[in-house]
Amino acid sequence: MEYRPLGRTGMRVSAICLGTMNMGEQNTEAEGHEQLDYALDQGVNFIDTAELYAIPPKPETQGRSEEIVGSWLASRRNRDKVILATKVTGRSQRIDWVRQDGRLPDLSPEKIFEAVDDSLRRLRTDYIDLYQTHWPDRQMRLFSGLEYTHLGGDSIPIEETLGALDELVKAGKVRAVGVSNETPWGTMRYLMASETKGLPRIASIQNAYNLLNRTFEIGLSEIAYREDVGLLAYSPLAQGYLTGKYEGGALPRGSRKQLYNRLQRYETPRAPAAITAYVNLAREHGLDPAQMAIQFVTTRPFVTSNIIGATTMDQLRADIDSIHVKWTEELEQAVENIHLHNPNPCP
Repeated sequence: MEYRPLGRTGMRVSAICLGTMNMGEQNTEAEGHEQLDYALDQGVNFIDTAELYAIPPKPETQGRSEEIVGSWLASRRNRDKVILATKVTGRSQRIDWVRQDGRLPDLSPEKIFEAVDDSLRRLRTDYIDLYQTHWPDRQMRLFSGLEYTHLGGDSIPIEETLGALDELVKAGKVRAVGVSNETPWGTMRYLMASETKGLPRIASIQNAYNLLNRTFEIGLSEIAYREDVGLLAYSPLAQGYLTGKYEGGALPRGSRKQLYNRLQRYETPRAPAAITAYVNLAREHGLDPAQMAIQFVTTRPFVTSNIIGATTMDQLRADIDSIHVKWTEELEQAVENIHLHNPNPCP
């Protein structure tokens, strides 16, 4: 397992990170513990969760992923062996169950302080290594499309949010901070606030990145290089589409699409042709399509860690074993050829 710097924090994280959003919904506590045990044995020292998880979000399972990670940490007594990341829920007009009094969440100091204490309790730890904003507080379209859509409305200033995170660092509750689902503008505003106000420097940005969605390369990759704010890439398999399991209209029993039908981001008009091309490319090279897709992400120089998720141990073993896929120049050129013919079909 390769280990990479987490920004300028001095911490080093595994190139593969175990995501936990399935734990508490598709995976039981025992299954979650089994995944965590195996990942740690394979050299994965980086675990990512969020106060909102399990996914799909609902009040009955909110916080369960953190609770499962917390019970694992308590039972194994291995807190010092992992880099633990979680996230605070951003502004929402629909999610009214994450705050104790039913108030809608946002990134104001008061609500951040409540959120971090709740996460610490569920995680059974007295510190979080990387505390991230789950999405921006300003109102904007986040999870589809290329163009910025200005929605206006109230928002907590970035300086105020970062000031609250600074208090958590000074209190010893948080070691480092990061952002998620951010734009180039938002990322640079966080960095500017750090430099001009003496506030904590963001260490990472957690955004979607995969063969079908390479929009991070357009503006954010230069920031990752120049500012040491590396990508924690989520959805490297495009919510399962890049495994090939949905090819030809297949709907495997127990898959996320069959259970929840929440995969519309990867069901655009140009997606099927691109997915088929990548799946066929992997098979032409004697590779598992999922492992090829994951290793593409892991080998990008602006990626700090690649967040994988699995519902079965076979999936988890295969996902982690992707690090052994030899990424050749021939494979790189073939991927680029497909990308040039069908760029970013699922932004």
